[in-house]
Amino acid sequence: MDRQNLTLLTDLYELTMMQGYFRNENANRTVIFDMFYRTNPMESGYAVMAGLEQMIQYIRELKFEAEDIEYLRGLGIFQEDFLDYLKDFRFTGSIWSIPEGEVIFPREPLVKVIAPIMQAQLVETAILNIINHQSLIATKASRVVYAAKGDGIMEFGLRRAQGPDAGIYGARAAVIGGCIGTSNMLTGQMFDVPVKGTHAHSWIMSFPDEYTAFRTYADMYPGACILLVDTYDVLRSGVPNAIKVFTEMREAGTLRKGYGIRIDSGDLAYLSKKAFAMLDEAGFGDAVISASSDLDENLIMSLKLQGAKINSWGVGTNLITSSNWPAFGGVYKMAAIKNKGDEEFTPKIKISENMEK
Repeated sequence: MDRQNLTLLTDLYELTMMQGYFRNENANRTVIFDMFYRTNPMESGYAVMAGLEQMIQYIRELKFEAEDIEYLRGLGIFQEDFLDYLKDFRFTGSIWSIPEGEVIFPREPLVKVIAPIMQAQLVETAILNIINHQSLIATKASRVVYAAKGDGIMEFGLRRAQGPDAGIYGARAAVIGGCIGTSNMLTGQMFDVPVKGTHAHSWIMSFPDEYTAFRTYADMYPGACILLVDTYDVLRSGVPNAIKVFTEMREAGTLRKGYGIRIDSGDLAYLSKKAFAMLDEAGFGDAVISASSDLDENLIMSLKLQGAKINSWGVGTNLITSSNWPAFGGVYKMAAIKNKGDEEFTPKIKISENMEK
């Protein structure tokens, strides 16, 4: 993650093919490669484009450093003249792309690379890695946002992501897909994404009682006072103590718009309806009722159909991992080649007994 130069974020065969092109007359042929996908993820009717910013950064910083050359030399399969060529390697081709956030469909080119074949070959793996992952998470986020029917979705998945990069860029992709913010501070810093969050059960448990924990939090963060009410008992303890604190804040003039509660376990439909009735009776019918706990688009839709009184959703594991559909499936295929002396491109296509390919 600390290394910005991702030049060796590639498969070995890209480099062995490059060396092969370098040593024969194919080296300077201009080619067109298209990145596309064949099937919408999650059996959806569409997908959402994401990953372009990181892809552009990768292309701009594409450079073999001295340690990269030394590593390749140590593999014993690359010849010195090719390694010398890599020392001054830069991408000189053109790249066309669908903008981030656009709705995309199967078989349309998402990214089109027009470049000398050596360059177009090298960038294949990284482009697929970046666009596949981030488009998958953006698509998942879009589905979750659609299910919430206008309620805010907060991305809370960093601790369950498959590593730091997946957490950072996945959170950014989730915002592209429609989330209103993320709990991920580094994503917020790197991409100016809104950061959001409340507190954990450990905050409540560290105080002698729940009321004191709520009171202390409210005193510190009156403008972001969302209280987690399911540490001990949502309806007998959590909500009554939250109401007590909200009442004190109202009397002191510190109660601000956006205050509310969060429920992180149990029967969310039942508990949210009961909690709303209690809050409304106490004069807090405008309180935010936020829910988390292994949510996805299907559970959110179900809770909506059950009449849950939830108007804010924190979605973590199932969003950041796209738990029900782990891969986007984008491919990178040669579409055309311009032979030496030709003015026009010659189309290319792979023939296969597999109809999908």
